[in-house]
Parts: sequence; C-alpha cells; structure tokens
Amino acid sequence: MELAVTIPTLVLVLLAVLEVVVVARTQLELVAAAREGARVAATVLDPARAVAAVENALPATLGNRVRVTVTRPTVVGRPATVVVNLRHRLVTPLLRWLEVDLRGRAVMRVER
Repeated sequence: MELAVTIPTLVLVLLAVLEVVVVARTQLELVAAAREGARVAATVLDPARAVAAVENALPATLGNRVRVTVTRPTVVGRPATVVVNLRHRLVTPLLRWLEVDLRGRAVMRVER
C-alpha cells in the first residue's frame, strides 16, 4: 500500500524537477541571447543586426518563437536595450496545456 502512494509521488516530483530544469535552461538561453543582441546594438546602428544576433544565439527550436525588441538611441553613452520574450509551453505530457512567459533582458552602453 505504501509503495502504491510513494511511486506516483516520486514520479510527480521527478517530472516537476525536470520541468524546472527545462524552464531555467530556456531562461538562461534567452538572457544569453539578449546579451549577444545588446553587444551588437551597442556597436551597430541597425537594430535588425541586433535581432539577427539574438536569433543566431538561440537554438533553432527557439529562434522562430521569440519576440525581440531593440531600443537603441543614437547618442553615445546612452543605454541600448534588448528584450527577448518567449511564451514557453511546458514539456511534461500532463502539463502541455500550461504556458510560461519567459523574458531575457540586457542593457549595454552605445559605443558608436
């Protein structure tokens, strides 16, 4: 009887841990991609190149699902901001209907 309760509980806990790891990894990928975009935005005037840098920094599975916003002033020394948004669907079969909004943001000073 105790085993009948323990095994499903253990499986649920393992699935929850797996889900947290996947969401955390995806969040880190978004932040890293936003940093890449901010580096380009800080040195290049064209925001499309910053968006391309973000998309190149992301895995192919995420590249076409993100929304990238680039704010770049023309004044040197002002902050260039890149925000990467993703609506992430959970991977666990029981929770596939749930979605989480993830966001990566990076700011760097305009150099040229």
